[in-house]
Amino acid sequence: MLDIFYFASFREALGQSQEQLPLASYKTVACLLDDLSKRGDAWQLALSANPNLQIAVNQTIADRSTRLNAGDEIAFFPPVTGG
Repeated sequence: MLDIFYFASFREALGQSQEQLPLASYKTVACLLDDLSKRGDAWQLALSANPNLQIAVNQTIADRSTRLNAGDEIAFFPPVTGG
């Protein structure tokens, strides 16, 4: 299984903060994003079509080419700004 977390504005846009999905055919973050984007426009805009998407796998900054393994924790969040 993969533990997936949606933070900040993504949580509100997608209507959930987390979910679990079977590893199945998700070899990379890009594969996961492609599948999630099929859920509808909000998913595509927030995740796969978002050039500012920040990704962490097991609490380490990652990118779309990062490989996934069973038990991984994947987090999606908008860019963090300070002030």
